[in-house]
Amino acid sequence: MSSTLAALLYELDPKLKFLIVERLSGPALESSSADNNAGTGHAANCELNYTPLDSKGKVQISKALEINAAFEKSLEFFAELTSQGKLQPKRFLHLVPHMSVVWGEADVEFLRKRFEKLSYQEAFSSMKFSTDLEELKEWMPLVMEGRSRFTKMAATRFERGTDIDFGELTRSYLDYLKVRGAVDLCFETDVVDLRRCGKSLWQVDLQGPDVQSSVETPFVFLGAGGGSLPLLQKSGIPQSRLYAGFPVSGQWLVCSNSELTQRHNAKIYGKAKVGAPPMSVPHLDSRWIQGKRSLLFGPFAGFTSKFLKRGSLMDLPRSVNFFNLLPMLEVGAKNVDLINYLVSQLLQSQSDRFEELKQFFPKARGGDWKLSIAGQRVQIIKCTPEGGRLQMGTEVVSASDGSLAALMGASPGASTAVSIMLEILDKCWREQMASDSWQKRLREIFPSYEMDLLTKPQPVVDVRERIDQLLELN
Repeated sequence: MSSTLAALLYELDPKLKFLIVERLSGPALESSSADNNAGTGHAANCELNYTPLDSKGKVQISKALEINAAFEKSLEFFAELTSQGKLQPKRFLHLVPHMSVVWGEADVEFLRKRFEKLSYQEAFSSMKFSTDLEELKEWMPLVMEGRSRFTKMAATRFERGTDIDFGELTRSYLDYLKVRGAVDLCFETDVVDLRRCGKSLWQVDLQGPDVQSSVETPFVFLGAGGGSLPLLQKSGIPQSRLYAGFPVSGQWLVCSNSELTQRHNAKIYGKAKVGAPPMSVPHLDSRWIQGKRSLLFGPFAGFTSKFLKRGSLMDLPRSVNFFNLLPMLEVGAKNVDLINYLVSQLLQSQSDRFEELKQFFPKARGGDWKLSIAGQRVQIIKCTPEGGRLQMGTEVVSASDGSLAALMGASPGASTAVSIMLEILDKCWREQMASDSWQKRLREIFPSYEMDLLTKPQPVVDVRERIDQLLELN
């Protein structure tokens, strides 16, 4: 997130200088690391939780359209930087079909309705739907092996899906910013405090292995994944009182059999269990991690009080205060299904996880798969007039004067980072965003800027043709 914001700001004003403070020994070793997330370019092509049923049983697609348009903004940014020789997309971006798969008559009918409604939209017009078992064998051979020919199932397939190594993307941004002298990177350094010093400046106190120092800056962005909440609370801005966090850890089964990784070429998403958070939707994924192809299944949820994978067990207790304790208790009372789901996940054995895998891949063999610990995600708990509310997704929190912003929440986060950063610029850099120079550059970076991609088909076609040519997504 921080590298995306720095890259975008640099494109709008090359005179700006940035300091990125990282508590680990290098960039993108936590939430952005390819080992710690699904790597899916979330565009709502296959994620069924983005198209829920309403009370009348009708499929709602507004969230899917919103996320799809947001992801296209990320692709536009990649394409513009690629056209200038600043990014090499093959370093972090791979084309891989996105699929949804369901079993049973009710879910097959749901998927059919979803397909019919989405396929009327230009953004999803190339999506395919099938219940033909022979065709499904061609689409996903591992998933179909060993299944009865009487199985009732369906799948959708979207060829223009992506896998993104967000760690490599982060390092790509930073590499080109370093070459241009726009960024200083401060590793193995903690932000121990931040506070206002005067009307228009923040003082940020830093603690490194051998040095203690402070810096002053007119703008602070807190893009620390789950660690953003404690930093937001340190800032003391009134908005910080509205939030608490609930950490959910993740685990993957990773395939070590290269024959299987070569035979499976898709990201295949199923339906989440009742009470499961969106980040726990089961999926069987083709992945490219640091250029090497792999195969993952999961995620499986767990619990630890850490807000980061390399965090402290005291993260959750230290975040509880007078303002957010009651909202946290209210969320617990309202989300019994989620609590039951997490408890059931904690009680799972390796054989239980393997049985879930076999629902996707019936002929899976235990010796081919190993358990790997994924990154931490902190779900947002927000204090509202109606009481505490658990919020999925991501949310921008900013100071009233725009001098500080924080990003909290989980999926689809990294995929829609560019749209989120544009939101931050609208909130925190309002005057500059209205200037002629920034507006001109924004239109150059984003040909779809101010276009209506949700309802008008032609801009979608034009924008995608440019993206696909520059990023080689044909």
